[in-house]
Amino acid sequence: MTKVIGVRFRTAGKIYFFDPGSKEIKSGDHVIVETARGVEIGSVVEGPMEVEDRKITQPLKSVIRTATEKDLRAVEKNKEKAKDAFRICLDKIREHGLDMKLIDCEYTFDNNKLLFYFTSDGRVDFRELVKDLASVFKTRIELRQIGVRDETKIRGGIGICGRPMCCATYLSDFLPVSIKMAKEQNLSLNPSKISGVCGRLMCCLTNEEDTYEFLNSKLPTMGETVTTPEGLKGEVTDLNVLRQKVRVVVTLDNEEKEVRDYTPDKLSFKPRKRRNLQLSREELKEMKELKALEKEDKAKLDE
Repeated sequence: MTKVIGVRFRTAGKIYFFDPGSKEIKSGDHVIVETARGVEIGSVVEGPMEVEDRKITQPLKSVIRTATEKDLRAVEKNKEKAKDAFRICLDKIREHGLDMKLIDCEYTFDNNKLLFYFTSDGRVDFRELVKDLASVFKTRIELRQIGVRDETKIRGGIGICGRPMCCATYLSDFLPVSIKMAKEQNLSLNPSKISGVCGRLMCCLTNEEDTYEFLNSKLPTMGETVTTPEGLKGEVTDLNVLRQKVRVVVTLDNEEKEVRDYTPDKLSFKPRKRRNLQLSREELKEMKELKALEKEDKAKLDE
């Protein structure tokens, strides 16, 4: 076990572990640490705690010092400088005629590096742009291409649910999202209904996926023939997943049909571990665009 603190450098950003040493550091403090891209200031979101060695990426870097008021003023000054750098970079991009959309820029705490984040549909040869920017700002320049999900995370906004977007408030990592999750939760496969502001499948589809998989595993499938407690055969016509109700059209002895509601534990049917989701032709047609988006999401996660 190793004593560490968890430090975050952006709102809803990834948490990194650092060695607090003998310093008195608590959650909510700001600390100066050395990272792969230089000296940075971060916010302590997890106070001193013991973590298993296998969860730590070695070598574990130490905290340089606790941030002072002067350090915090320097951060605000860097933010103002970054706004000017953003405008200058926009002008340079237009001068070079590059097909790229500038999203954000930031200085490292020690001003040794200036980072620009951009999106583009393809690869961009920005070598001349970097040289031009370096001659203006007299510091190391790094241009980093990001995906549309990362763009939305940086810019923030309101989701289609009317609340601040998950990625910009608390979601530190993007999890893989699949079309099957929407089908498992009986949602419309219309891309406009299950896509977020970024145009990709909504991250919140993962929130209740495990619950729906568990509840669906206890239910029969639509159209399946089941046996009722009265010994009658019937066809499943409707399922209420959350209430665990099954609507069955049973055939009585006089060949008449009757609609009855049951709980799944009262019915006899073939059990299953995972749902084999069957899609209609219309749903398969709607899925073509969604599959393309899903493939692009996976490619971004692999980068």
